[in-house]
Amino acid sequence: MATNALKKIGGDAAMAAPSHAQPFSSPLLDTKPLAGKRVLIVVENLPVPFDRRVWQEARTLKAAGAHVSIICPTGKGHEARRETLDGIEIYRHPLPLDASGAMGYLAEYGAALFWETVYAWKIFFKGGIDVIHGCNPPDLIFLVSLPLRLFGVRYLFDHHDINPELYEAKFDKRGFFWKLMVLFEKLTFKAARVSIATNESYRRIAIERGGKKPEDVFVVRSGPDLTRVRAVPVNPAWKKGRRFMVGYVGVMGDQEGIDLLLESARHIVYDKKRDDVQFCLVGGGPSLKGLQAMAAEMGLSDHVTFTGRAPDQDLFEVLCTADVCVNPDRVNPMNDKSTMNKIMEYMAMEKAIVQFDVAEGKFSAQQASLYAKANDPVDMAEKILGLLDDPAKRAEMGAFGRNRVEKELDWSRQIEPLIAAYQRVLRK
Repeated sequence: MATNALKKIGGDAAMAAPSHAQPFSSPLLDTKPLAGKRVLIVVENLPVPFDRRVWQEARTLKAAGAHVSIICPTGKGHEARRETLDGIEIYRHPLPLDASGAMGYLAEYGAALFWETVYAWKIFFKGGIDVIHGCNPPDLIFLVSLPLRLFGVRYLFDHHDINPELYEAKFDKRGFFWKLMVLFEKLTFKAARVSIATNESYRRIAIERGGKKPEDVFVVRSGPDLTRVRAVPVNPAWKKGRRFMVGYVGVMGDQEGIDLLLESARHIVYDKKRDDVQFCLVGGGPSLKGLQAMAAEMGLSDHVTFTGRAPDQDLFEVLCTADVCVNPDRVNPMNDKSTMNKIMEYMAMEKAIVQFDVAEGKFSAQQASLYAKANDPVDMAEKILGLLDDPAKRAEMGAFGRNRVEKELDWSRQIEPLIAAYQRVLRK
């Protein structure tokens, strides 16, 4: 799908959220600060509850006393058009498959806006709406909220991706469609009474490029839910008989830098003559088949496992079995400003990380990661090998990452700013 080719989900897609989980609890939520409020969350590029961030937000709002509904697309494992999970009403709609190019965008965005509008009015007439919470991409969901403003419905924008930079990173050009992205972004910020940013870089964009007042922009990071991210027994089968394993979790797309990771693997296997390292890459996406073909052409098929989209048990096994985890996202304006969910998932699993030197990645991981030269697969390979051969360093970095997640970055730390954003939008 066109949107799936242009997605990051606050950085990227990582672990799926469970459909049923223990409700969030905190002293703030115990006061039910949103009691009686009616919230509609609209997300286009992933089904819920597979979209972990959106599902955590929805469950938090529900725990705060709000009545929560969600409009999202159907997807693998989430084909039911209407479902209620954990007391949250989910309305799913179809989207055109395998759309690409200008006509693909038109077909997908047009279909999504049609269904989002139909369901929004259905939900409004059924029980009312106080806040529409729009999650980009694309920056068009504000159109669903415009007619409902006449009835006092407020629009809150959840800024997952900076779409002008994402378009440029994917297509390596600007032009007409890039200008449209810039226009839609401006209109989105103008329509939103309050904006949520996934990090400080996005907050600055909302203020400087979107014209939002600082008091109307709240940082709500995509922190992992530590009640769900769990250690499982190591499964040596993932290593395919080799001593070490390098793990990756995320989207298989053009802009994720997996081609650079394969170059790193080639350097390790052939230039450094290391036959003791297995790579295991978890995730699906539009580039999966092409990357598998690339690995085969490079003679890496036996050294690189592509699992495709995997159930949580497999994903947790891979992360627990991996000796080092990697993030090969290229250094560019998009990735430099974006928080990648996979980084915090790695940290939650107490894994040492290697990534390229991007600003928000460095903010998240700090001493839990080594930072390779920008877009240099050989330097990434050398840093991977350095960690594989230094178990004490890996353990030290992993412990630092887990401690940072527990004390500063996990989802429980995001509850207060999320509720504050809602209290602000409801006052305006």
